[in-house]
Amino acid sequence: MEAGLYVALSGQLALQRRLETLAHNVANSSTPGFRAEEIKFEALLSKVSTGTDFASTGDNYISRRPGAVERTDNALDVAIDGNAWMAFQVPGGMAYTRDGRLTMTEAGDLQTVSGYPILDVGGAPIQLDPAGGAPKIAHDGMITQNGVQLGAIGLFTIPPDTKLNRYDNSGVTVEGPVEPALDFNSVGVRQGYLERSNVNPVVEITQLIAVSRAFESLQNSVDQTDATFRKAIDTLGEPSR
Repeated sequence: MEAGLYVALSGQLALQRRLETLAHNVANSSTPGFRAEEIKFEALLSKVSTGTDFASTGDNYISRRPGAVERTDNALDVAIDGNAWMAFQVPGGMAYTRDGRLTMTEAGDLQTVSGYPILDVGGAPIQLDPAGGAPKIAHDGMITQNGVQLGAIGLFTIPPDTKLNRYDNSGVTVEGPVEPALDFNSVGVRQGYLERSNVNPVVEITQLIAVSRAFESLQNSVDQTDATFRKAIDTLGEPSR
């Protein structure tokens, strides 16, 4: 009975974590370049002699599934083709994103929608001409204004086994090395397009409802087990006649 209570509680912890990730995914289902956060679950064998399996809270990971690409015709919108990421500067290093909503400041600094500098392949910020009109961005990321090359958006590949950590909504930091993308036959930039979130809101909401019901079911199990314990304690605590 006691083991059953612990199993139910471990299941609730796992479901609570899943509820949090599903809610976060749904909230960002319309955020361009957003990558859904998912959880890998496994059974953890307890060290007690009963051999009871407990649910773990799981390992979070960021899905790399591509999102749908939508045409916007905005000169500062870009979508990335293939397995590559843009880099932007953050305090203490670099982060990476597929959110192509670029902006240009009055001084000509090319930035993310959150105001972080977009970097070239060498890790330097990109400077445009604020009076040069709409830039043209080639498939390899090269940016020109009035026929003058001003720099290129750096594209980087992240090995599939590298752990991604979320930075801001659509950005990630990595635990390992990245490589500059050099083969523009397999990767590249599409100007005037945006990659949408890879979250399917209908699927996520359906899962959210299912997980919520499972959590409630486990709560009922915990409440019933607790009531049984209390009844047993009351019965055993009665004085003998």
